[in-house]
Amino acid sequence: MAEIDVEVAFALPEKQRVITLRVPLGTTASEAVSLADLPSHFPELSADAFDALDLGLFGKRLREPEAHRLRAGDRVEVYRGLIIDPKAARQARAGTRR
Repeated sequence: MAEIDVEVAFALPEKQRVITLRVPLGTTASEAVSLADLPSHFPELSADAFDALDLGLFGKRLREPEAHRLRAGDRVEVYRGLIIDPKAARQARAGTRR
């Protein structure tokens, strides 16, 4: 069976990991994240913390990661939830400058 090389990336503010995988052709983005075993690289997070996070490829969010078939060289990015809304952060910064 044909295999391809892909990467899975996840980052916390203090550490990041890019895991290179060799997966069967036809592997989905969601399957690649499962194969990357992120909980073992980030033991400070619960294993189910990765289940509800959005996935993307090269900065573009995937609408259906469980159906998106990867191609050779793809980098699946696992996005964390925002701590603060970007609009609220801009307003707070603008308020301190006045």
